[in-house]
Amino acid sequence: MTKQKYVPAYPAELRERGVRLFRENRADHASDTAAFKAIASKLGCSPDTLRAWCQQAERNAGERAGLTSAEKDRIKELEREVRELRQANEILKKASAYFAAAELVL
Repeated sequence: MTKQKYVPAYPAELRERGVRLFRENRADHASDTAAFKAIASKLGCSPDTLRAWCQQAERNAGERAGLTSAEKDRIKELEREVRELRQANEILKKASAYFAAAELVL
């Protein structure tokens, strides 16, 4: 069984453009919320989605506390590896028990 790779709902170019537009046009709006609403409607995403993109861009740039995209990807990769190793260990335990039982019968 092959797992399909996760494909983000929005292309990276759109996310980068949204962040850039927010940064360039923030001063033209009364608040961040107003800017998110105005820009998101032009991009075809929700204001909350745009807000999340901007917050993640700030984390990636070291301007905001939290995990960067690279750190999140590495954690996901390590969690997958741990899952696979646990499955392999479980298979080995079952095989070991099977062969130990088979030797007792002999």
